[in-house]
Amino acid sequence: MSVLREGPKRLFLGRPMRSSQLSETLLPKKLAMPVFCSDPLSSVAYATEEILLILSLAGLAFLHLAWYVAAVIVALLAVVTVSYRQTCRAYPNGGGAYAVARANLGESAGLAAASALLVDYVLTVAVSVVAGVAALTSAFPELSRHAVSLSVGFVVLLTVMNLRGVRESGTAFAVPTYGFLLGIYVMFAVAAYRTLSGEHLLAPTAGLPIHPEHSYVGLGVVLLAMRAFASGCTALTGVEAISNGVPAFQKPKAKNAADTLAIMGFFSITMFIGITVLALTLQVHVAESPTDLGLPADTPTQTALAQIAQTVFGIGPLFYYIQAATAAILILAANTAFNGFPLLASLLATDRFLPRQLRNRGDRLVYSNGIILLALFAIALIVAFQANVSSIIQLYIIGVFVSFTLSQLGMVRHWQRELASGNPSSSRTRIRRSQAINATGATFTAIVLIIVLITKFTHGAWIVTIAMPLLFVTMQGIRRHYRRVTAELTPTPAGVSLPSRIHAIVPVSRLLLPTLQTLAFARATHPSTLTALTVRKIRRDSPRDAICVFIPEYVVSHWWEHLLHNQSALRLKARLLFTPGVMVCSVPYHLTSSYNLDTNGAASSIDGSEVTHHTQLHSAKSSVTTAR
Repeated sequence: MSVLREGPKRLFLGRPMRSSQLSETLLPKKLAMPVFCSDPLSSVAYATEEILLILSLAGLAFLHLAWYVAAVIVALLAVVTVSYRQTCRAYPNGGGAYAVARANLGESAGLAAASALLVDYVLTVAVSVVAGVAALTSAFPELSRHAVSLSVGFVVLLTVMNLRGVRESGTAFAVPTYGFLLGIYVMFAVAAYRTLSGEHLLAPTAGLPIHPEHSYVGLGVVLLAMRAFASGCTALTGVEAISNGVPAFQKPKAKNAADTLAIMGFFSITMFIGITVLALTLQVHVAESPTDLGLPADTPTQTALAQIAQTVFGIGPLFYYIQAATAAILILAANTAFNGFPLLASLLATDRFLPRQLRNRGDRLVYSNGIILLALFAIALIVAFQANVSSIIQLYIIGVFVSFTLSQLGMVRHWQRELASGNPSSSRTRIRRSQAINATGATFTAIVLIIVLITKFTHGAWIVTIAMPLLFVTMQGIRRHYRRVTAELTPTPAGVSLPSRIHAIVPVSRLLLPTLQTLAFARATHPSTLTALTVRKIRRDSPRDAICVFIPEYVVSHWWEHLLHNQSALRLKARLLFTPGVMVCSVPYHLTSSYNLDTNGAASSIDGSEVTHHTQLHSAKSSVTTAR
């Protein structure tokens, strides 16, 4: 049967995969890079711009602080990268900050880290896609008015790609990721060559003034630098994703994950340094509004990276290549969250902190429900903030550094336990070195977290400080619910008493074939009575009796046909579900249209599973729902 005949789902997602094929989805390092590292690699495209944007609030005189801010961010990025390499080796089953914090700091710390990560993943999708669309509109300003619809469209595209499977998405995203790396390093090489050749390169905005919003002196300068540092720390987003997804790597999983993290750290650091150096030497000026640069309010603005590319390459093929590659990797950076969010949600669902549906794999062996849930949250955020990257990015970072700090503190405790377990002296030296690395990372990230909270809280970050505790409380409530249900469903020594009699009831409106089939099936169960009366009277007269209501239902082949059939049955089942002592038995009646016949005349259902075809009457399968 062709893919087209199997319906739109097979067309977009491909054929289902067997669970035994799970090993075929594991990623080599060359594909793990675009799957797990597109977020930190792409963050350098706007991290420098965020630093300059904040410093420009004080005017041109304070842009020199960008050198110092960038230097501290580079050091922090190196420390966090090395720290998470330890996590990959110590926790090869994945889970990242959640697994580390829960195992070493307790359940509450683990849930706090998970809440931070889940919120951060939603923001990653929103920020990455909106920033990618901003890069696109920098090259084509006429698309600016369609920013929201473009952003939503790209989220939907990413959702479909990820629903097809991790390996397929990695293959599809590899070209844009490596294309971006190639373009950035070629831009560095051309800029170095032109500078060494004696050319004096200046950005298009180099001669424009920056009108300061306020006058900053003393403590105000310190706070401004701290705020610029907090915004520039977007360069660290996504570093933890590899530690969450270690099980997705090919063997040796932990080593390959740690190696991929090291390669990602090298690329991120060198690109961030290069873009910052070029932005400052080319005198790139950015501001929140064109009027702050002395331009008319309706003047289209360019990103810092777009200005650098225009200065180095001029308006030509290479400039458009950089913009296209930047837009592509920024949009694909959301893929990091599309892999991290479902994996983390499945772990939380397994531990009963989230609905159990999130732990199930779909037809393509990915956590489909988690992917769809992430997409819906991200779309809602994009629409709410009208695809404005400057507004959404203010919510960013807090969740990142909450999870960073808890993860590193957990690793310090982990190594302390390793020391207490009586390892030989050679191992103890290695363990102490690892503990020192994680302690340094915990100290750095905790300081940054405080800075981020202070500088971003009044600019929108307060929303995140509310969202994370709400999510934390919600997950605890879900866990309590599952515990109550488990306790209630546990069999007691008394067991379950049998009903004294069983009354079978078949609702009959007209005497049709489905009704006759339902009556025949009801008789086959040998009930005490078989009637077409209403339920309520029997329940009043014989409260200890069990009542089974047999309801005929049509089985159709198209989704829109459900709108035309079975509505009465659905309403009746919904009402009876909450009636104590009443059971509902659905008796499907397969309409001829619910079968697709192949060229050999054999019958098969629309999902490809075998069914038995009777000449006169299709056999019915029954499902019973018991109402408490």
